Amino acid sequence: MKKRILITAASLAILVTTVSFKSDFFEIAKQIEIFTTLFKELNMNYVDEVNPAQLMDSAIEGMLADLDPYTKYWTEQEVEDARINNSGEYTGIGASVLSRNKKITIMEVYEDYPADKAGLQAGDELIKIGDITIADFEDDAGDLLQGAPGTSIPITYKRQGKLQNTTLTREEIDIPAVPFYSLIKDNIGYVVLSKFNKKASAETAAAIKELKEQGATSIILDLRGNPGGLLTEAINVSNLFLPKGKLITTTKSVIEKYNQQYYTRNEPLDTNIPVAVLINGRSASASEIVSGSLQDYDRAVIVGARSFGKGLVQRPKELTYGTQLKITISRYYTPSGRCIQALDYWNRDEQGNAIRTDVADYNAFKTSTGRTVYDGGGVLPDIVVESAKLSAITEALLKDQAIFDFATNYFYDHKIEKLSDFKFTQADYSAFKQFLDKQGFTYETRTEKELEEAYLNSEKDDLQNAISTEYANLMKAIDATKKRELDAKENEISNLIIDELVKRYFYRQGLYEYQINHNEEIAEAANVVTDAPRYRKILNQD
Repeated sequence: MKKRILITAASLAILVTTVSFKSDFFEIAKQIEIFTTLFKELNMNYVDEVNPAQLMDSAIEGMLADLDPYTKYWTEQEVEDARINNSGEYTGIGASVLSRNKKITIMEVYEDYPADKAGLQAGDELIKIGDITIADFEDDAGDLLQGAPGTSIPITYKRQGKLQNTTLTREEIDIPAVPFYSLIKDNIGYVVLSKFNKKASAETAAAIKELKEQGATSIILDLRGNPGGLLTEAINVSNLFLPKGKLITTTKSVIEKYNQQYYTRNEPLDTNIPVAVLINGRSASASEIVSGSLQDYDRAVIVGARSFGKGLVQRPKELTYGTQLKITISRYYTPSGRCIQALDYWNRDEQGNAIRTDVADYNAFKTSTGRTVYDGGGVLPDIVVESAKLSAITEALLKDQAIFDFATNYFYDHKIEKLSDFKFTQADYSAFKQFLDKQGFTYETRTEKELEEAYLNSEKDDLQNAISTEYANLMKAIDATKKRELDAKENEISNLIIDELVKRYFYRQGLYEYQINHNEEIAEAANVVTDAPRYRKILNQD
């Protein structure tokens, strides 16, 4: 009897699964047929001429908009861009650019690469590439900068309101995953890992080996601003400090084949050397896998500010005509079981915005030595450095490019020859505040936005007249507090201005050299890796 019941239950499960699959298949076929006929009728009968390709792009973007921001449709060119990003090698001009609103702005030039040799500077706006005026170009004008190595192209650009001309000769560009490493005071090896491309673990290992040969007795791994990259490289970087066979991350999905566990596969480089890992709010994805796993195994002290909180895994899927769909396939979990995803894209608020996990809803987990760690909002450092955080006003300044634009003006107004001569003074910060006033800089806080929504909703409850005076007073108080924030967050904002300025004068190499001696997060990391009792106490190793 029992056997018969089991067979019936199994048959029922198969039947339900089959019915579900057929139901989904029918619904997909039905919706595709509706869309196809709609698309056809629209193109044949709309009052004005339409562009079928643009319509389709808009349809695809609209379909994906309700999902997470990492599920994206990639054109053939974007597929190539992703390949370049992962390989670290491409042919181009050797500069990072911002292409927006039919404008291309140089954001940073890399030393001794084509853009640098041609005399371009951060802040320059490209007007013409070859014979093509960027403002008139319908597609992504950034594609015009690419081409075969050795080919030249004339450039017209605007600098400080004046048009200038130059010629660029494209070269093979090699982007290192580790752009800088050095032995600093107290025999500390300092390694910057900027991205997790195919070279990440090999370059990190090579840097650490060389630093140990030079006498390094501890390591600082700097992952600040590292947006992530390849999962395999995150595992391999963790493996440098953890034994073979250690679980680094688990991925979970409703699709069974994406439920995977990933372990270290190689012999480690060093499982005993003291390690500090630097992170901040722009450390994401693979950076969080490394910092989260090293924290869970009590293998490193994490220093800085809470990381971004991206606990989602993407995989590219081939489509037709060389295009791809980069699709979120699973969530990932650290060895202790944490999912550090900060935003819930599947349960949104009334305005359609993703909901941030509330601190009260974080769940507690235990590291290998019994320390308590939490999920829900990125990796929280063991040592939080206030200057590493990004407050609301700082994020607004970065989004508005106010710091970038101020640095552009400062660069042309101040001549600085040597890094040792660079100083950012109180007078300079006052000049920055005056610059913001002239630019009319303003920003809206989350509190203001929610208060405004509550005030508008109060009309439905016939409360708006009764609370209008209190609402106005609250908004005035918030506005006054926002003005004081420029002074309250002076240290935090000044650090970002200094970073931008040093890059202008002395490139990224100069920035790293400056930070070694002046950056608070690096100083704190150096203190903890050279203080053995404190290091062991934080990691609960006593």
